[in-house]
Amino acid sequence: MDWYVADLGLAALGRREITLAEHEMPGLMVMRQRYAEAQPLRGARIAGSLHMTVQTAVLIETLVALGAEVRWASCNIFSTQDHAAAAVVVGPDGTADDPGGVPVFAWKGETLAEYWWCTEQIFRFDQPPTMIVDDGGDATLFLHQGIAAQRAGAAPALDDSASDEQRALAQRVARAAGLVAEGASPVAAGLPEAGAPLDFLALLASLQGVSEETTTGVRRLRAMATAGELLLPAIDVNGSVTKSKFDNTYGCRHSLIDGLNRATDTLMGGKVAVVCGYGDVGKGCCEALRGQGARVVVTEIDPICALQAAMDGYEVRTLDEVIGQADFVITATGCCGVLTAEQMARLKHQAVVGNIGHFDDEIDMAGLARWPGVVKEPLKPQVDAWRYGDGHVILVLSEGRLLNLGNATGHPSFVMSTSFTNQVLAQLELFTRAGDYPVGVHVLPKRMDEEVARFHLPALNVSLTRLTPEQAAYLGVPMEGPYKPDDYRY
Repeated sequence: MDWYVADLGLAALGRREITLAEHEMPGLMVMRQRYAEAQPLRGARIAGSLHMTVQTAVLIETLVALGAEVRWASCNIFSTQDHAAAAVVVGPDGTADDPGGVPVFAWKGETLAEYWWCTEQIFRFDQPPTMIVDDGGDATLFLHQGIAAQRAGAAPALDDSASDEQRALAQRVARAAGLVAEGASPVAAGLPEAGAPLDFLALLASLQGVSEETTTGVRRLRAMATAGELLLPAIDVNGSVTKSKFDNTYGCRHSLIDGLNRATDTLMGGKVAVVCGYGDVGKGCCEALRGQGARVVVTEIDPICALQAAMDGYEVRTLDEVIGQADFVITATGCCGVLTAEQMARLKHQAVVGNIGHFDDEIDMAGLARWPGVVKEPLKPQVDAWRYGDGHVILVLSEGRLLNLGNATGHPSFVMSTSFTNQVLAQLELFTRAGDYPVGVHVLPKRMDEEVARFHLPALNVSLTRLTPEQAAYLGVPMEGPYKPDDYRY
C-alpha cells in the first residue's frame, strides 16, 4: 500500500479519537448497520479530496465498510490532523509496521506543490476510480484541467496574472499528464513521482460522478455546467438542508470560536467583531461571537441577508465604515477580494484577521505581502504577525485559509455526521443508480434529507410528533413525509 503522511506513530492517538467520534456520528453508524452486509459499494473506487480530520476518518471507514476501495487527500494545506491521517493508513487492525488501512496522502502544512502532488495520488488506483468525493472542487478541477491538457497535448496555459496556486496546479497537471520533459526537476521536491502518466481520458470514461461537499465547490460546478464545460454528473451535497443548514451554521458556530481561542486567546467580550457575509456560515459566526459578548457588525451585499441581520439585532455597515474600529474581522462570504490590503493597513494594532469562507480567496494575502514596509513575523504555526512600517501589527490566521481547520480541528463530529451521511448517500446514488444522473448538477431528494435528520434525533432524545391521516390529507403530504416542498426555505 502506498501512502504519505507525517508520522504513523500517531495512529494510536488517532484511533482513540476516531472511536470517540463514531459515538458522535450516528448517521454514519446507521449507514454501516444498514448496508455493511449488502456491500452496495463493492467494486467502487472512490478518490477523496476532503479535509483529513478525525471526522473524515469515520467517513472513509464507512465507505470501506460498505465495500469501496478508497484513496484520500486533504483539500486544504493546513486542515489535516496528522494523527487521523496516520490512523486511517494503519487501519483498525493494522500496525505502524504493517499498515492495513486506506492510502492517505496528507499532512498539516503542505506546500502548494505538495498539495497538488497529493491530489494526483488519489487518482492512481490500479484501475481508474469510479467516483470522486470532493470539497471545494479541487479534485474535479484537477481532472478537468488534465483532460484539457491531454486533449491539447500541452500544459495548461497561464498569463502573468496567475496566482501561485494556479501555477502549482498547472505544473502538477503537466507532470501527471506526461507533458514534462524527461529529467525535468520535480515540482514537489522529495516526493516520489509515479512512472506512468495518468490517462485523464480513461479517468473520465470510468468516473460515474462526483459528490461535492461545500458552497465553493458547488459554485464551481454550476459555473462549469452553465459554460458547457462540466464532463461528469455531480451531486450537490451542500444543497441538502441537513448539510448547509447544519454544518455551515451550527458547525461554524462551534469551530470559529475554537479557532480564535487556540490562535490568540484574545478576549472577544466587549470587542468589535466584523463578520463579512450573513449567509449560513455568517449566521453561525455572528451567533457565536455575540455569545462571547462581542459587539457584532455585519457586512452584506444581499439586501435580504442584510435585512435578516438587522432583524436579528446586528448592526449592518460597509467594511470601510467600521474597519478602524474592528478588533476582529472574519470573512464568511464565499467571494474573492473581500478584505483588501488597503483595508488591512487601516486596522487597529493587534486586530485579528481570519477567514472561514472561501478557502484562500477572501483576504488579499498577496497584496498584504507586497504592502510597502510590511514584515511578516511568524508567532506560531498558522498565526502570523504582520508588522507595518509605523510599528502597528495585525494578526492573520492560517494565511487567510480556513481558520477553523488551520487553527483548530474543524466542526464537531455530530454536525459532520449530518454532512457525511449525505456524502455516503450521494456515493450510493452515483454508484448504484448511475443512469439516473446525467451530466449536470443534482441534489439528493427531500426524502433522503429528512431521513438523515431522523438518524440523528435519537442521539438528542428528540420525540417526533406524527401526523394523523386527517392532518396529512389536510396538508396534502404523505404521513411518512417528505413534509416540505423542494423550494421550502428552512
